[in-house]
Amino acid sequence: MREQYRSVDFTERDLSPDPMDQFARWFRQVAVGGVLHEPNAMIVSTAAPDGRPSSRTVLLKQYDDRGFVFFTNYDSRKGRELAANPYVSLLFPWHPMARQVIVTGTALRTSREETVGYFRTRPHGSQLGAWASAQSTVVDSREELIRRYEELAARYPEGEKVPAPPHWGGFRVVPETIEFWQGHENRLHDRLRYVREGDEPGVGKWRVERLCP
Repeated sequence: MREQYRSVDFTERDLSPDPMDQFARWFRQVAVGGVLHEPNAMIVSTAAPDGRPSSRTVLLKQYDDRGFVFFTNYDSRKGRELAANPYVSLLFPWHPMARQVIVTGTALRTSREETVGYFRTRPHGSQLGAWASAQSTVVDSREELIRRYEELAARYPEGEKVPAPPHWGGFRVVPETIEFWQGHENRLHDRLRYVREGDEPGVGKWRVERLCP
């Protein structure tokens, strides 16, 4: 199985000076028109202290000049791995447009205020689900999971305020590199990568380098 990508050239002169602004441009393009289902879906890759990697798809909930934010159970596998090893990779696989965005950086917990503020915007059922699921742990059956949920639904009926779980919250990925990948025919893809200059996360200028496909 092989696909010949046919796209317009993506060159350095097309880039914004700031990678988050460039991400916003591309994200707006993929988010309109219904070309992609859940364009904010991204693959989050983490690694345990012994180097064993793991990946999963989560939803991007916010991005700004500070980085990319997603929410999860801090006791989940990714939460535990990020607590021990904060280095992380994000991948936005926008295949219908022959595009990818690849981010490497450091994951930091969001403030409790940010977490609670976002939790309040979640549907009631999703709020209950955050309590019902001890994410990444073994459960005896689906029936057991439903039982936990139904007990919580009886305790917090629709309209009742559900407290944000203390073990649940956000991670902000502060980028060190952001690569914009545009597919072309004959595997002559454009790969333009921003690299942060300076050792302090979130501070410094960016340089752009072109990578061979």
